[in-house]
Amino acid sequence: MKKSILLLLGLTTLTLHAQEATEREVKTDVSEVTVYLENALETRKATVDVLPGKTMLKFTGMSPFIDAKSIQAKIDGDVTVMSVNHQQNFLNNPEESQQRTDLLARIKEIDKKIDLESMYLSVISEDLEFLKENRDLGGTQSVLMATVKEGADFFSTRLTALKLKELERTNTMAALNKERKTLLSQLNSRGEEKVWATGEILVLVEAKKPVTLKAEVSYIISNASWYPSYDIRANNITDPLEIVYKANIRQDSKCDWKNVKLKLSSYNPTVSAVAPELKTYYLGYNTRPPVYQQDLTSVSGCVTDMSGQPLAGVSIRVKGSNVATFTNQRGFYSMTLPANMRDLEFSMLGFIKTSRTVSNETLNIALSENRQALMEVVTTKSNYGSTEVHSVDIADLRDHQVVIEDALQGRMAGVDVKSSKVKIRGVSSIPEQERVEKAISVDFDIKTPYTVLSDNKVVTVDMDRLSLPVSYQYFAVPKISKDVFLNAQVQDWEKYSFLEGEANVFFEDTYVGKTILNIGTASDTLSISLGRDKKIAVNREKVKEYMTKQFLGSKNVETRDWKTSVRNSRPEKIMLVLLDQVPVSTNAEIEINSETTPDAKLNAETGEIKWESVINSGQNKVFDLKYTVKYPKTSRLIIE
Repeated sequence: MKKSILLLLGLTTLTLHAQEATEREVKTDVSEVTVYLENALETRKATVDVLPGKTMLKFTGMSPFIDAKSIQAKIDGDVTVMSVNHQQNFLNNPEESQQRTDLLARIKEIDKKIDLESMYLSVISEDLEFLKENRDLGGTQSVLMATVKEGADFFSTRLTALKLKELERTNTMAALNKERKTLLSQLNSRGEEKVWATGEILVLVEAKKPVTLKAEVSYIISNASWYPSYDIRANNITDPLEIVYKANIRQDSKCDWKNVKLKLSSYNPTVSAVAPELKTYYLGYNTRPPVYQQDLTSVSGCVTDMSGQPLAGVSIRVKGSNVATFTNQRGFYSMTLPANMRDLEFSMLGFIKTSRTVSNETLNIALSENRQALMEVVTTKSNYGSTEVHSVDIADLRDHQVVIEDALQGRMAGVDVKSSKVKIRGVSSIPEQERVEKAISVDFDIKTPYTVLSDNKVVTVDMDRLSLPVSYQYFAVPKISKDVFLNAQVQDWEKYSFLEGEANVFFEDTYVGKTILNIGTASDTLSISLGRDKKIAVNREKVKEYMTKQFLGSKNVETRDWKTSVRNSRPEKIMLVLLDQVPVSTNAEIEINSETTPDAKLNAETGEIKWESVINSGQNKVFDLKYTVKYPKTSRLIIE
């Protein structure tokens, strides 16, 4: 019993000490940011003077999207760090902007006018109904013709007047509804329809004497991301390749990043190639040659909410890659697709993350509002050394102005505290970010400070400008496409820390389209597609005189001959890789013999024929592919 009383007195004394802490509000700006493909690490710094005793350092004005488990606090000074907590402040919501206030006032005024017009239309409707019910002038008694004529004139005049008034009121109502819809679209495009709480970090320190502290807090926030893109320029096929490496950053954390030190972090994806690929041509009974269809290379569309209003700032990402984009103010997006990757992921704060598979070049989607996204986790004090977690609906808090208590004491799991004099036990730590250059990840330090406002708009940052020595090579698969593609071959590409991403391609000072910088399939050499070159013409045709069908004993013998001509209209010679194919037998009764020009290479397993040839300026070169198929007379084969 005596021990229990002493323990109770100790806890009471400890609680009184906690209540005696002096609160010191610390206002900071974001100074450093590490942006990940999704989420970001913010860092804030401050210099604070504290007096002897306990001081609660209250860092205010932060994002409402802080991951509490990621908080790190570093205090440099002769103090003891007693606790670190995180909370949301729903009372210090930012005031609405004047533009938003004006928009709401105009919408309210229009609503009043719409109600008034609706009332007028209701009265006109009742007058018309009354007039129709009393248009029988004769009734059951005889009346004079003069009276009938006078009544008819009155009825016609009154009916015309009412119909004209109804038309006028209807047109006015339509104009008001159109104006209201326009104002609502403008209001929604500002992204301010929700009022958010502000995040706060509470650090309780104890000092034995007056001291000046250097405090630093960092934490992970959501609703921020980046994706890589490139501008690739080739002036001709003899000069180096120029690449502008860019980062596209956007954030809507409700806190602006003003002149911050930026670091960008990502992971290296693996994807398939963009260039067309041959399918193995298996030849057997009741089989057909492979069918080739033009692959989808891009997709565009519009993203709206369930009411049809366009959504600006929606993140669209190709699953399994770094290829991404955002919708504009009209909810429109357009992006290039990596080969064999068709799954898109749509995400936006306050809406359910949705996935769709691309089946054609247009994909429109409506997102559903995520009610759960309006729930915030708030930590409040229950007693020294413990915390309680409550789910709080932001809408209810906004309506009822719920007051959230400060957490003056207690530890939170996952919060990392660093001090020059003390290390708190029982608190998990998160390693500090370091520059990493590995095959699976890479970080980029941006030397110039940047400003990225919390408006969900993309800010493009030039990370690097490179002039790369490359070898240019042309690539053609005339069986699939009559276009000839120009590829730039980059050696030692790993040292440039490229990431997969969409690229704008300029060739000979002309924009030729978009491509994908494909890192996943690159080995020692990175091949960058620079698009089609119309100065190289290719034509593949069947030689009819060799399309024969003969009988040799018990065998059918069929011959096919394909000639491909390539003309180089460029002023310099080119290196061309040309692909074609012969069928591959799946039955011992089917014999296939091929004849090609001497420089062709045959892959016996796949049937691929490959030529690597130099074509001089103005030269027209012909590549011949001829094969013979023998099979039993009693069988039937479909040969192209």
